[in-house]
Amino acid sequence: MRYPEFLKDKGTIGLVAPSFGCAFEPYKSCMDGAINRFKGMGYTIIEGPNCRKSDGIGISSSPANCGRELTDYYCLDDNDMLIACGGGELMCETLDYVDFERVKAAKPKWFMGYSDNTNFTFLLNTICDVASIYGPSIGAFGQDDLHPCLTDTIDVFTGRTNQVRGYDSFELESLKDEDHPTVSYNLTEKKMLRRFYGAQEKESLPEFEGILTGGCLDCLANLVGTKYDQVGEFNERYKSQGIIWFLEACDLNLMSIRRALWNLDRAGWFKYTRGFVIGRPLASWKQEMMGLDQYNAVTGILGKYNVPIVMDADIGHLPPAMPIISGAHTIVSSSDNNISLEYILD
Repeated sequence: MRYPEFLKDKGTIGLVAPSFGCAFEPYKSCMDGAINRFKGMGYTIIEGPNCRKSDGIGISSSPANCGRELTDYYCLDDNDMLIACGGGELMCETLDYVDFERVKAAKPKWFMGYSDNTNFTFLLNTICDVASIYGPSIGAFGQDDLHPCLTDTIDVFTGRTNQVRGYDSFELESLKDEDHPTVSYNLTEKKMLRRFYGAQEKESLPEFEGILTGGCLDCLANLVGTKYDQVGEFNERYKSQGIIWFLEACDLNLMSIRRALWNLDRAGWFKYTRGFVIGRPLASWKQEMMGLDQYNAVTGILGKYNVPIVMDADIGHLPPAMPIISGAHTIVSSSDNNISLEYILD
């Protein structure tokens, strides 16, 4: 695995919109606030041509424009890292226009985004052997007050820390709207981790380690069986270290989560798994359907691997979320209702 250089003081951050752009409120004000914050910290900001567009379907512009922007900005040497403008719905359609051979040949740089950006954070790992950051889009940094998860993220991509821990509470309903675009997280819910070893719930789990990869399950399930599914080769390259999968869901209901996991499982993705870190599901939080809940939707498929499964972790669409170095050799520990990720970038 190739690890990019960390962002240096007075470095340049490139903004790209391979998924959603920031063309209207509250996203526009969020991005403007973030740009001002980073400029105030001494960084230079370069915007890609699609960052403020909304002429695409489910993405900022046409798939060709989005794929071209992502490729060019990744390969250009006038920026030091890339942050996505937002998530979205149809970034998968841009993949035919991303030149992965150019990306593989380019000097590695950090690309950061989450949700729909799984289509690049994950494929950087599996196709290009380059680490990425599964973390917030640019607008999150425009909040009036930065939550520790956001300062943690800055510390990760600047190389000031190689370890992150979870947080005490989370947001179930955002207060952000057009009139309050830069409001901070609405932390009303107490975080309560649940731990399983196989299908059995446990009070505690042993540490586990391996190459950490994954992302949004909504996106990952779409990649199975396509030409972009190179997980088999990725697994073989890293079988001696084993794989830890981090997974979270956005729009999927409980049945869809279970079907998606069945799909990945039957495709052999979890062949060398050492454990799973599962984030809070957005659409199906505390949902129940026909004997299924958010826990046995997962353990019913993954329990057979008899490895640690940490659930309701601080990952994904119900913030705050820990910044994930996707592709890093990672030590996962979980105790006292918290989780810690230590990244070993050797």
